[in-house]
Amino acid sequence: MQITSAATTVGSSVYLKIKSDIITGALKPGKKLKLDTLKVQYLASVSTLRETLNRLASDGFVEAPEQREFLVRKMSNEDLIELSNLRVLLECAALKASLAFGDEEWEGNLVSAHHKLAMIGKKIIAGEGVPPERQLHYDWEFHFALVRACNSRHMISVFQNIYEKYIGYQLVLRNYRWAKALEEQQMIFEAALARDSEAATELLKSHLRKSLSFSLAAS
Repeated sequence: MQITSAATTVGSSVYLKIKSDIITGALKPGKKLKLDTLKVQYLASVSTLRETLNRLASDGFVEAPEQREFLVRKMSNEDLIELSNLRVLLECAALKASLAFGDEEWEGNLVSAHHKLAMIGKKIIAGEGVPPERQLHYDWEFHFALVRACNSRHMISVFQNIYEKYIGYQLVLRNYRWAKALEEQQMIFEAALARDSEAATELLKSHLRKSLSFSLAAS
């Protein structure tokens, strides 16, 4: 959808900034979001902020108990497990569809995303200082590249929403098992390129389950 009005552009920009700060933990889970404070922090009007926070509440990043105040969504092990289970269901289904519909362009995008993920992973394992947000950006690119040919914009939209909430836990916990994850993602990548749907989805499921166990152990 093309954005045409200045008001919509400002609103979208504020939405993305606040959502990013929630995902990265700059706005802590459970924090009260006061309009007067946010107005200064994000240089936005109260009406724009109220609309933005209502949208974030609708998307599940903000809580609005009884519509009296806005809070950053709280985190819990139960919520993390639910998000992981949803990722398994949705991402595996999207991957199967993507392997069926994906063309040469999909393959090229997947190869590029995997290459960038592998390169950034090597830097991290070698001890180079890579900001966590940048680290997980490449993880997102790889997982998105796997499923982007699923031929369903609604599936992609829901997948992104769940992924962003899930990755917020890793950014708040500041933990990621790069060496093992890269090995698993390499196998997923190879199975996907071979169009081996059964192997690719089983490897993806195992990868997500192991990531969940690692995050739960660190929480």
